[in-house]
This record gives sequence, structure tokens and C-alpha cells, in this order.
Amino acid sequence: MKMTRSNGIVQLAFLPRLFPVNAYLVEEEDGLTLIDAALPYSAKAILDAARAIGQPIARIVLTHAHGDHVGALDALKAALPDVPVHLSARDARLLDGDRSLDPNEPPSPIRGDVPSKLRTRPDVLLQDGDRIGSLLAVAAPGHTPGSMAFFDMRSRALVCGDAFQVRGGFAVSGQVQWRFPFPAMATWNAATALASARRLAKLSPSLLAAGHGRMLERPEAALEKAIRAAAAALEGGFGDAAHRA
Repeated sequence: MKMTRSNGIVQLAFLPRLFPVNAYLVEEEDGLTLIDAALPYSAKAILDAARAIGQPIARIVLTHAHGDHVGALDALKAALPDVPVHLSARDARLLDGDRSLDPNEPPSPIRGDVPSKLRTRPDVLLQDGDRIGSLLAVAAPGHTPGSMAFFDMRSRALVCGDAFQVRGGFAVSGQVQWRFPFPAMATWNAATALASARRLAKLSPSLLAAGHGRMLERPEAALEKAIRAAAAALEGGFGDAAHRA
């Protein structure tokens, strides 16, 4: 695991050769907020990182319910039984095996790995606009119906889960980057993801911290370019290429 600090955010990068994934620690006055739980083997490294920083993990916040973001959740909850877990109310349904869609949602199948044997359930069901310490919860559906991003109101850093990817080429969720196609292949609805990307860009983040790839400072130009590319792909009928392949 590699630790990198920027704008008050500590990235924990787990770097298996084929599928690197990130978790994040955000420092608050009462301890650390862990954003995402990475892969099943990641629990010890996450706990070791918190000890190295010198603060306890006070809460666990999840961007969405895919296995590479909740993988170590059971092990972390076993080690930290009093630490509350936060997840959007919409994605909490996925953990119960409910892949049904709401009447107002696009009729695309929900994709990606949702662990069927995960025991832990969220203690707090998040809605758009909720506050978790210094973080603002921002609904960012598209990759999953209940995906969320978390915007640090102090530094304007944005932890976006898989709303964007940096690994393999910067892109909006659902746009295939063949050097790392997995986020696109696991995306529920590319058009919804594009709408969320536009909303997140309007926050003018100082730092973008995605689920896959390095943190990106001053991401405005990259966000604008990726959004233009996603819009063009959707207009040309290529936004769902990974799912037609």
C-alpha cells in the first residue's frame, strides 16, 4: 500500500497489478473519516495507516456498494465495532440483494460486483446534502443508482468514488478506457453518470480523489475535457460500448 497526502486527504493506494484501488482518510477534530473500504485484504493496512497518522477512525463512509469499495468492511467493523458506517439509502438496497429499479430510474441493469456475503449493514443511511463532519454528501448516481461523492467544505477536495476514473485515462464513469476498462464495465447508466459529472464539476474542486488512480490537483481542465468527451460519446451512440462488447 502507498500513502499520499494532499489538501488534508490521505490516499491509501492498494496496488495489485491488475486492479489497483484507493481508500481515503480525512482528518477531523474527533478522528479520521475513512472513505471506502477497498479490497477484502485491505483492513490491516487501513488500520495501520490510521495508527501511523495518530488518530482513530471515527466513522466509515462509503461512496457506493461495489466490492472494491466495501471489500474490507466486515473486517473493519469487527475491529471497530462502535464506528458507524455511512452509505446512501439507495445503495444500501444493493447490499440486501435488491437490484430492482425505481420508477424514475433509467431501465439499465445494475452492474458490477456487490458482495452477497457481506454481513455489515450501514448504521447511517445518507441522503443528498447530508453533512458528515466537514464533508458534504453529494448524490452522484450513474456508476450505481446510489453513488455518492464527498466534498470537504474546508479544502474543497472532492472524493468521488467511481464518478470519475483517473487510472488508465481520465474519464467520466461509463466511458471506456481500454487500459483500465473495469469502472466503465461496472457502470449502471452512462447518461446519468454524465449528469452527475456535470454537477460535481460545478463544485469547482481543488482536488479530485477517485476510486482508481492518483489524486489530481486543480482538476478543472481535466473535468471539462472528460465531460465533453462523454457527451460526444453519448451523442454518437458510443456511451455503452463496454456493455455491448
